[in-house]
Amino acid sequence: MGNRRNEECLILVLIGIHWINFYKKKMKILLGSNSPRRKELLHQLGFDFETVKIDCEEVYPENIPSEAVAEYLAALKNSAYKDLKANEILITSDTVVIVDDEVLGKPKDEQEAFLMLKKLSGNTHFVDTAICLRTQEQSIVQTDRAEVTVASLSDEEIKHYIREGQPLDKAGSYGIQDWFGLAKITQIKGSYYTIMGLPTHLLYSHLSRLLEVNR
Repeated sequence: MGNRRNEECLILVLIGIHWINFYKKKMKILLGSNSPRRKELLHQLGFDFETVKIDCEEVYPENIPSEAVAEYLAALKNSAYKDLKANEILITSDTVVIVDDEVLGKPKDEQEAFLMLKKLSGNTHFVDTAICLRTQEQSIVQTDRAEVTVASLSDEEIKHYIREGQPLDKAGSYGIQDWFGLAKITQIKGSYYTIMGLPTHLLYSHLSRLLEVNR
């Protein structure tokens, strides 16, 4: 009887150790972004995560093709984070607007925002958003592209949007989810969320697979 009880106790201890090790290994998701839009979209996908600050100068080589810029910057930001632990997945992302093969990032000031919006007015452009997911074992980088057509904007409309629309924190100086998208975007081809700043369908696919592999 005593031996049986000892065996049962040993089994319970081993089960306890198994679950402790499981939770130690459970992957933690880190989002390397201060963007409220990316935070909200990742939350809506149903993942628990923490945000981390990444200090990185977002510059790219002049000779890089325009379609490779978003991917380059997303990977650059990810590699700048040096504290990644064995049970962590770091997500970084970058969005650029490309019009007539010119890459538009976030404007430095209102004057630059005005010039960007003038270029987009009555024109069709591309929005590239890249994601980079990294663990200690591997890194995944992928870009999604959407095509956006914008109606003509008067100078007064542009000035109004700059005053009211907070364009300075957005690639290309606009947000699809605000007045600009409601009033001036006439057609999109591709993912709305890619234009918003996070290709949620790609992120969900890659993140789900990484969590399953590292479970």
